[in-house]
Amino acid sequence: MKDIKEKIMKIVFMTAALVSIAAVVLICTFLFASGVPAIGKIGFLKFIFGMEWRPGNGAFGIFPMIIGSIYVTAGALIIGVPIGILAAIFMAEFCPKWLYKIMKPAVNLMAGIPSVVYGFFGLVVIVPFIRDTFGGRGLSLMAASILLGLMILPTIISMTETSIRAVPRSYYEGGLALGASHERSVFFTVVPAAKSGIFAGVVLGVGRAIGETMAVMMVAGNQPVIPESITDGVRTLTINIVMEMGYSTDLHREALIATAVVLFVFILIINLSFNLIKRGKNR
Repeated sequence: MKDIKEKIMKIVFMTAALVSIAAVVLICTFLFASGVPAIGKIGFLKFIFGMEWRPGNGAFGIFPMIIGSIYVTAGALIIGVPIGILAAIFMAEFCPKWLYKIMKPAVNLMAGIPSVVYGFFGLVVIVPFIRDTFGGRGLSLMAASILLGLMILPTIISMTETSIRAVPRSYYEGGLALGASHERSVFFTVVPAAKSGIFAGVVLGVGRAIGETMAVMMVAGNQPVIPESITDGVRTLTINIVMEMGYSTDLHREALIATAVVLFVFILIINLSFNLIKRGKNR
């Protein structure tokens, strides 16, 4: 009876794994089969490096959206990564128990807040603050970066804290035995030992930042131009797809699917780059 149960569960697990693989393959097949021909019709250079997005006039250049995605993601990482890692170190090694009981549920709650709620918060709080402090409309690259920086915090904090707590306590005790203080033992012994998990958290944060749509769309200004300052409006690849997919037809629709292909390749390149950097550090 036990052998039969094990065989059944083995089949169930294998089926689940195959379904996941099949889903990824089908998505990739659909994207490339629908998007690549559109790139061929428009022209690769005109599509990737074109500066104008005017579907009504036959202009399908997505370079401003590519730059916008890079700027917004970079801004979110500049804000979110240092705060997230330092907060996780504090929670794992320095936080009093009474405060940890408050901070941990708060971080988990942040992870469960819907994107539209973050977007509404940004629209009501962040945008007016930027408009009153720095000028402009407030709907800007800065607003999108700040909001995304907040949104990736739960991912980075949770992954980093888990990685730090997984480091054997003997590492920390060895640092103390060599005469290091509590702070030096944490930052120069425990944290370096947890760098693999911390790096994974940053990668997941990058994926969240690049793929986020609704919240960014509410605060970014949605202007398909390359921003000249952090107070200018910006449009990302995801926003471009969501805003126009509902009414697009023919080549316009195919161009939006091709934009999704570019976004997919973009994320793939980033993940591969992080993996290469990680391997280089581990040598």
